[in-house]
Amino acid sequence: MGHNPAMRYVTYLPGTTPLVLDSPHSGTDYPADFLHSCELPQLRNAEDTHVEKLYDFAPALGVAWIEAHFPRSYLDANRNTTEVDTTLLDGPWPHPVATDAATLAKVRLGKGLIWRHTDEGVPIYNRQLGVAEVQNRIAACWQPYHDAVKHAIDAAHARHGYSIHINCHSMPAVSAAHSTDFPGLVHADFVIGTRDDTSADARVGALVTNHLRSLGYNVEYNHPYKGVELVRRYGEPAQHRHSVQIEINRRLYMNEQTFEITPGFDKLRADLRSLVDKLLAADPRSL
Repeated sequence: MGHNPAMRYVTYLPGTTPLVLDSPHSGTDYPADFLHSCELPQLRNAEDTHVEKLYDFAPALGVAWIEAHFPRSYLDANRNTTEVDTTLLDGPWPHPVATDAATLAKVRLGKGLIWRHTDEGVPIYNRQLGVAEVQNRIAACWQPYHDAVKHAIDAAHARHGYSIHINCHSMPAVSAAHSTDFPGLVHADFVIGTRDDTSADARVGALVTNHLRSLGYNVEYNHPYKGVELVRRYGEPAQHRHSVQIEINRRLYMNEQTFEITPGFDKLRADLRSLVDKLLAADPRSL
């Protein structure tokens, strides 16, 4: 699947275990047709930089791995294709657009499928985007990414009768002015999101949270991040399909100004390995 031209911007490594990991925001391959107007370092603050390195042990354990290479600021794979800011476009959008209040609030914040501005409020474009341009981004990036995640979860569930999907993210030490509904919030070490236990059984969320706390980390549960499209779309706990979002504080492993890995990286990676080992040993049907 990695040699498929449709997978140019996505890596999919199939697994053999019930566990599936995906990293939708760690991509650093900025396409030539991005044509952004703001400086690259400002865009790079949107990346979940180095998250793919933190979990690079996973495929050798038989864990399915999906990784986006396109940057989040180009297209956010953790959004629904209906979350389109139509005011960014040079013509009418021919597809459905979300109308619920929560989604519209995200789009107004500039953080829909195609971002309007950076976390610091800097406009990304000094132009309107073509409708075909956005459709092409969906076809080249969103669709193959979601196809891979769905395929990996379906395969894990078919093999084992259950699946555990971990949606891997990072967050700044302090929430930026335009990044979330909580500007200026000092983040915990980890935030575990299960959409209030609708994308994963509460016992799975508790297993993840308690393990990280046992390692000495400060962990929040479903606040300020509950999980977004990827766990919403693929988490069906009643069908033994559990999807959990894990947000890691970047100060644990990198310099947020220079993007350089710091000495805390190795310990954090080892602790994440222990969490994955814990999940591989746990059958949610008997927790």
